[in-house]
Amino acid sequence: MPSVRELDRELTPSLPDICSSVRLTRSRGFWRRAVGFLGPGFLIAVGYMDPGNWATDLAGGSRYGYSLLFVIMISNLMAILLQSLALKLGIVTERDLAQCCRESYKRSTAIFLWIFAEIAIVACDLAEVIGSAIALQLLFHIPLVIGVVLTSADVLLLLLLQNRGFRYLEALVITLIATITVLFGIEIVLSHPEWGLIARNLVLPSSSQLVTDPQMLYIAIGILGATVMPHNLYLHSAIVQTRDYKRTREGKREALRFANIDSATALMIALFVNAAILVVAAAVFHRGGHFEVAEIEDAYKLLSPMLGVAGASTLFAVALLASGQNSTITGTLAGQVVMEGFLNLRLKPWLRRLVTRLLAIIPTVIIAVLYGARGTGKLIILSQVVLSLQLSFAVFPLVAFTSDRSRMGEFVNAHWLKYLSYVVAVLIAALNLWLLVQTFTGR
Repeated sequence: MPSVRELDRELTPSLPDICSSVRLTRSRGFWRRAVGFLGPGFLIAVGYMDPGNWATDLAGGSRYGYSLLFVIMISNLMAILLQSLALKLGIVTERDLAQCCRESYKRSTAIFLWIFAEIAIVACDLAEVIGSAIALQLLFHIPLVIGVVLTSADVLLLLLLQNRGFRYLEALVITLIATITVLFGIEIVLSHPEWGLIARNLVLPSSSQLVTDPQMLYIAIGILGATVMPHNLYLHSAIVQTRDYKRTREGKREALRFANIDSATALMIALFVNAAILVVAAAVFHRGGHFEVAEIEDAYKLLSPMLGVAGASTLFAVALLASGQNSTITGTLAGQVVMEGFLNLRLKPWLRRLVTRLLAIIPTVIIAVLYGARGTGKLIILSQVVLSLQLSFAVFPLVAFTSDRSRMGEFVNAHWLKYLSYVVAVLIAALNLWLLVQTFTGR
């Protein structure tokens, strides 16, 4: 097995075409410095509000009311913790998570982890393909199968923005996130939810039904998988290195502080969007006696009639389209990071995007042809559960690396952070094991 020094020569920087490409201001002002680091966290937050979240949040809100808001809150806090570890690994070691796995584990183990990471990316891309195609069908009456195929063309926009500079990519992402946030803010106002129940369910679990109802647990783990995404851990450890901060102890310490502010801010916005989807579903569908609204298409058809506002369904579909298109960016970048980090294999971004898209499009087209929109809706929720099942294979290495003093030096996880991170990792693994037992025993 090669030594770390030999690997230092072998491994080029993560995403070398954009590494250290974003210049930072020399101003000493706190806010001007903070703005310079604003961006990577929002690219990560995109994955926390993609169409996969919509399906799980709609299913949870319509069937169980506000009860699963606590799951969204806990999932978001886990996400903030794990993304903080990911950005710390990238800034301190100047390696992304995939590269660290490659240089630390046997080749067979690295290949095994790479395969699981690719499955996670395909599962995520599946949700994006379906979500974008459904939005195109709802807004422009484009047949679902054609919409699925059209989504592959978004690679052209991505390539254009990447060639202009990474900041343009971040600007587009932040604009689309702002669009989604505003549209769901309007939807919440129109739905007149019960604010007291929302506040209580955000901070307190409402019942023990979560561990006794397999369907509720299935949706809850889907929410976890849709919120804490494994490929985002690989991606975040790479794109924090796009800033040209000083690669010194002081420079890395400052980068950590501002990158954590960026990440936490973006993920709190994602929390609002996720909670808003579930709140709207609970306030409109659950309260109205429609307990089985798990399909995005059904939600679109019912929103305007039940709210009595003609444009409510259109706002919903526009937000869905923005969400789907936004999520394609992170899917592509994550695919590059994973393939280059684990295999040291570099493909052109357009080719990488096409491969990922085709892997997602083929099963989606088959389901769309055989079962229509209802089949694709179930496929979205299944894809999020698959994401959750892959999560442990990224979380445990991440916690181990950031708790290794020989790798992290003075930036190693404090004991309390190390133990808390392992508790989160074990909790995620236990929930997934519980789901598998419930599924295969038919309970």
